[in-house]
Amino acid sequence: MPQLGAIADDFTGATDLATMLVSRGFRTVVTVGPPRPGETGAGTEADIGEADAVVVALKSRTAPVPEAVADSLAALAALRALGCARFYFKYCSTFDSTPAGNIGPVADALLDALGESRTVVVPSFPATGRTVYLARLFVHDLLLEESPLRDHPLTPMRDSHLGRLLAPQTRRPVHLIGHGTVRAGAAAVRRALREPAAEGALSVVDATTDEDLRAIAAATGDLALVTGAAGLALGLSGPRPGAAARARSAGAGPRAVLSGSASAATRAQVARARRRLPHRALDLAAVRRDPAAAVAGLAGFVREHWRRDPGTPPLVYAVAEEGDLARGRAAAGGADPAAALVESALAHLAVELVTAGARQLIVAGGETSGAVVTALGVRTLRIGAQLAPGVSWAHATARAQGRELPVDLALKSGNFGAADLFLTAWEKLEQPS
Repeated sequence: MPQLGAIADDFTGATDLATMLVSRGFRTVVTVGPPRPGETGAGTEADIGEADAVVVALKSRTAPVPEAVADSLAALAALRALGCARFYFKYCSTFDSTPAGNIGPVADALLDALGESRTVVVPSFPATGRTVYLARLFVHDLLLEESPLRDHPLTPMRDSHLGRLLAPQTRRPVHLIGHGTVRAGAAAVRRALREPAAEGALSVVDATTDEDLRAIAAATGDLALVTGAAGLALGLSGPRPGAAARARSAGAGPRAVLSGSASAATRAQVARARRRLPHRALDLAAVRRDPAAAVAGLAGFVREHWRRDPGTPPLVYAVAEEGDLARGRAAAGGADPAAALVESALAHLAVELVTAGARQLIVAGGETSGAVVTALGVRTLRIGAQLAPGVSWAHATARAQGRELPVDLALKSGNFGAADLFLTAWEKLEQPS
């Protein structure tokens, strides 16, 4: 029976956290939306009832606040029904949320539902360059507001101070726990969380190293709910320490890379992959004119390259250079239509490719990953080999055009992974992590 239940506000965030939990000794299952009755026994692609941790993947990061809250509460209720006793609200390590965003309202609602009075806010993930010092969030050596996330197309981050970001979102006080307290160890953090100022509050906790995260995790073991990025799970200990996740391959079959992300990290991955892989850009003007014809053309391009060279995965991408953002918006008639067109086109393409025989897909971008997984009818993901901090292969069963088809998916946050990820990820399917 699972003891730890997590609620992730997007799909790549869910696999990000699950990857960390697996590395900490938790047998972990990701469910697409709250687990449904009948999915807790044998016969599913991942036995939820025998998992140590269950991560519910939602598509709530940029949803309207009432929808995000309702979906998160439904996930919490399902996790409690499974027997989970501790809970983890997982959001991005870059705190992707505007002043009117969802992190504060969802944290408030989860605390209310659990009857709890306080929790922590810990977006730090040093392994991916995200740290918090003096309540300010850094992306490597840049303040968040000075990083490429400043111009994120959905959640532009124009302030690095987490207290200022969070205050407009929550009806609770925002309490700060500084780096000096964290460096003093778990006992000092625990005392700070028991101060009167922390009562009924969301406590933003500084962390710049993995050791800081371990101290915070040790100090919060008695909290029913913690919130943060996947880094906080570094301090958790599962019942299977040292167990290695293996890449359970869906078997031989064609491969492809679908990239819907506009992030700087993904643009670098696209640039590297274009030197080695057959590739085609998503033509948003064509998608807007005739979506079915545009997707059919892309599927034909991929299938032709499979015929010529079955071992080389073709790449279909939305953004290669920063200037593509403005051109794509113009072609699609505005920023929101552009994002929706990218997600829809790549999701429909994924269905076409899996139906045509694809057995491994890399999907870049949180929103794109959510659209792809939903279109494929995937209900659960079994986490396998880690590819990079926050990125892993996952085994799933797609339900496309009335058929059940095995598929390996690497769902990658736009900001994660080395520049050669699209070229090297396939190697991990044949060896343990």
